[in-house]
Order: sequence, then C-alpha cells, then structure tokens
Amino acid sequence: MEITLELVKKLREETGLGIMDCKQALIKAGGDIEKAKKILREEGKEFLAGQTRAAQEGRVEAYIHHSGKIGVLVEVNTATDFAANSEAFREFIKNLAMQIAAARPRWISPDDVPQEVIEQEKEILRKQAEREGKPAHIVEKIVEGRLQKFFEENCLLKQPYVRDPNLKVEDVVGELAAKLGEPVVIRRFVRFQVGEE
Repeated sequence: MEITLELVKKLREETGLGIMDCKQALIKAGGDIEKAKKILREEGKEFLAGQTRAAQEGRVEAYIHHSGKIGVLVEVNTATDFAANSEAFREFIKNLAMQIAAARPRWISPDDVPQEVIEQEKEILRKQAEREGKPAHIVEKIVEGRLQKFFEENCLLKQPYVRDPNLKVEDVVGELAAKLGEPVVIRRFVRFQVGEE
C-alpha cells in the first residue's frame, strides 16, 4: 500500500509526532493508522497531540541581518524552562528568526489571516482564472489551490524551512516537539525593515 502524504499528516495530527516517525510507522503497519500508533507506542514514542501541558515557558530571539537593514524578534514557547534552554530549542528559534528575516511571512498560520484578506485574495485569484479562460466548473478548484500557495508564501508555519526546503516550518515544529516531549508554539514575531511602513 502506498503511504500518502495525507495519511502521514493524519497520523501526525493524531499523535503530534514528527513526519519521519509517522511515515516509518505507517510503512511498518502497511498504512493502518491504528497499527502505526501501536508501533509508535511500542517504540516508546510519547504522543503530544491533545497534550494538556501549557506552553508557558520559552525564549525570545533577536536577529539582525548583517546589512543592519532587517531585524526580527520572535517568541517561541514550550512547557518547561529546561526544554526552552535545550540546544535543539535554541538552534530552532535562531533559525526561525533568520527564516522570518528572509521569507517575510505576514502571519503565523492560515488561521491568523483576516477573513477579509482571504476573501479579497479569492476574488483576485477567481478573476485571474477566468481571464485565463478556465472553465467555470474548475475555477473554484483553481482558486483553492492557489490560495494554498498564498498561505505557503505568507504564513510562517506553511513556508518551506530555510534549513531544509523539503520540510515546512510546521513539520520542524512537530519534530522538535516530539524530540523535547513538550509542545512547541510559535507565539508571535515582528519583522522590521529600514524604510518599510
């Protein structure tokens, strides 16, 4: 059985574990999600999805681009000070600050995008598809597909990760949470660029 990305994502959402762990478990389980969960538990992996521990600890990282023209502040939270001070967490938050400087996200996740912005974007994408002469019955599918691309460009969690473009930032967050055994939450960020409003 082919292990689809959708299947891996579903297992990841249900367990909170990293993509590679989920994929390997699904391969061993022949694509059966419940069997894959059992395999993960047998391997000693602790599920993080639905975890009740609040992410109240964390760090703030500052990054100034060497030109001195771009600066970033980002706050990432986790459940304990111990995890927040770990090398893996500190490295991730440094890379994340560089990601924000380079990739210029406007929001953390698609949930943060104001509804009026989404509606306006859909209208633009709809008009583009119609101008391209696409048949009316597939225009909405095209709009949805291109809207996902808009989220990938503008939402931090959906962007390809600077250190490994094969992964999205949300995948790296999931893998770090699995490694630390604690939730990892990107709380907020601000990006400054000289001369920008």
